[in-house]
Amino acid sequence: MEITYPCGREEIEAVLPHRAPFVWVSRVLACKPGVSVTAELDVPADLPLFSGHFPDYPVLPGVIIMEALAQAASFSLLVERGAEGAIGFLAGIDNAKFRQQVRPGDTVTLEAEIVKSSHRLCVAEVRASVDGRVCATATQKYILANGDAAQSAPEGSQV
Repeated sequence: MEITYPCGREEIEAVLPHRAPFVWVSRVLACKPGVSVTAELDVPADLPLFSGHFPDYPVLPGVIIMEALAQAASFSLLVERGAEGAIGFLAGIDNAKFRQQVRPGDTVTLEAEIVKSSHRLCVAEVRASVDGRVCATATQKYILANGDAAQSAPEGSQV
C-alpha cells in the first residue's frame, strides 16, 4: 500500500486494526516505515471519558496517551512490514514518565523511534508532547501477530 504523508483517518484505518472509539491517532505527519513516525491526536472536549476523569478538571488518562503512542509506533511497523491490519499486542512499558497534563482541546504530537524490530518483538522509544512541552515518554515493547497468530500472544498481553 502506497501512503503519502501527511495522511488521515482513512489511511490510518487501512493500516491499524483499531476502530472507533479506540483509534487514538488523528493523522500521521511523517513516517519512515520501520524507523520512525510523527503523528497527532486531536483531543476533543466532548470525549465521554472526561465526564468521569475528572468532571471538574478533565485530563486525558496516561494509559490513553500510552495507547496513542503504541498505535503510532505500530503504524510505522505495520507499513514497513506490509502487514496492514495485523494486531500489535503491548507487551511492556518501561520507564514511563508523565510530565505534563493533556487537556480537552489539546493536539498531542506522538513520536516514536523504533530501536529494535525482530520477527515478532519490537521496541520503540516514544514521546508525547503538546505545543513543544513533553507530556510523556517511555520505552514500549510490542508483539506483532497476524490473524490466528494472535491466539498465541502471551497471556496478559494487551492490544
